[in-house]
Amino acid sequence: MSILNFNGKNINYRVVGEGKPLLILNGIMMSTKSWAPFEKAFTKHNNQLILLDLMDQGESDKYDCDFDQSLQVEVVKALLDELKIEKINIMGTSYGGEVALQFASKYQERVERMVLANTVARTNAWLKEIGEAWNCAAGDPLAYYSTTIPVIYSPQFYDRKAEWMKQRKELLTKTAFASKPFLDSMIRLTNSANSHDVIENLSKIKVKTLVIGSEQDHITPLEEQRLIVRLMPNAELVILPDTGHASFYERPLVFTSLLTGFINADEVVL
Repeated sequence: MSILNFNGKNINYRVVGEGKPLLILNGIMMSTKSWAPFEKAFTKHNNQLILLDLMDQGESDKYDCDFDQSLQVEVVKALLDELKIEKINIMGTSYGGEVALQFASKYQERVERMVLANTVARTNAWLKEIGEAWNCAAGDPLAYYSTTIPVIYSPQFYDRKAEWMKQRKELLTKTAFASKPFLDSMIRLTNSANSHDVIENLSKIKVKTLVIGSEQDHITPLEEQRLIVRLMPNAELVILPDTGHASFYERPLVFTSLLTGFINADEVVL
């Protein structure tokens, strides 16, 4: 574990391996530890993996008040400056993808290639209502679990992993979802996405980008990924069938292949 000092706050990050740098930006409830099963696969093709807990995530410090995602963008820039990385490949999933889009919108010259998984270019009224429902459930561990977790997965995956999900439910409702500091962080993170909207800037982002969408994503619907690809000039879309919002958990082999393949592929001139 390494620490970045950002405006007096400690930001947790980890660097694994050597080679072409690849920064991973977490989904809203995730942390650097979430990627432990993927580390070997992500670094196999000479990629240096950089794992980061954004502000209010994982082992990074808690913030003092509400903020918006522009703060997370500056955390990413500060980390690249700390590591003396001029240009980075970024994979952002969900919340992390939103931060990646905002980073590319402001600091495009610092981005080599980008993979956006199950993310959106804007927080529309429907997504704001989902966030509000999460916040309303935050005082009750079971209600928070029932509101946030099942919808992340496709029905097929949830049913197939029913015993695993039962164990997760028991664990989360007794630990994280019963923790006021964790839930306070989740509320701040959820609210920080309310102003997210880079629609007007998408046509200006020239970074080569792979967008991953899922047929059964009920958090960030496929139409939102199609919108990104329609407006970004160098973006391609891959759709995963029978898959929910957490595509990397449901399709780890396919997800890893798409990520490492796209980041490391040579240009083809026809």
